[in-house]
Amino acid sequence: MARFLSRSTRQLIGSQYVLQPQQHVVPVRSFAKEASPKALKGDEMLKGIFLDVKKKFETAVGVLRKEKITIDPEDPAAVDQYAKVMKTVREKADLFSESQRIQFTIKSRTDGIQDARSYLLVLKDIRLKRGLSDELGAEGMMMDALEKVEKEIKKPLMRNDKKGMALLTEEFNKINQKLGIRKEDLPKYEEQLEKKIAKAQLEELKKEALEAMETQKKREEFADEEMPDVKSLDIRNML
Repeated sequence: MARFLSRSTRQLIGSQYVLQPQQHVVPVRSFAKEASPKALKGDEMLKGIFLDVKKKFETAVGVLRKEKITIDPEDPAAVDQYAKVMKTVREKADLFSESQRIQFTIKSRTDGIQDARSYLLVLKDIRLKRGLSDELGAEGMMMDALEKVEKEIKKPLMRNDKKGMALLTEEFNKINQKLGIRKEDLPKYEEQLEKKIAKAQLEELKKEALEAMETQKKREEFADEEMPDVKSLDIRNML
């Protein structure tokens, strides 16, 4: 339970910094001796951030106190319920979903990149670091499409080249059509991603619960105790 709440705290704090990145920059000069009023203002800003994160955390815990979570990653119904609970947490605590977090990461990391090749390489790096698989092989197809366009225009493709980018977009549309990916299906893909994440998180919770019980059972006073089924645990009782 402690680990679960610790992860929740990290997510809440991380989301806070994602949601309001510009408000967290405190210039070094604010802490200089001759700038006491600004330092106080900086302190107030940090206090505001702390209170906002605290409010989000309490909101999240408030949802978890009411919603039943069954730690059974192999049960589709349990996974769906957990994903639903976490969606409620995000909505009430005003947090990013995973897809929104990815979109923000892409926007922040690609801002200022001028050529299309570097842009695609950054997308690949983001995917790898977030542990997302490219099961359809779309990345390779996208790089092939870029090679084709650059061969046609006989120079590296820059993102401000409207004609060249239009050619690349056309090639990407062909790839999407070949893979059966439609823009109107994006909400469905987002839901599938959230369910995969929910299942992975339930698997981690199950693993940690079993490890905790195994550790407890090694203590002499619990040697004769039978370990309960993880599915029977109710997180609400531990909050």
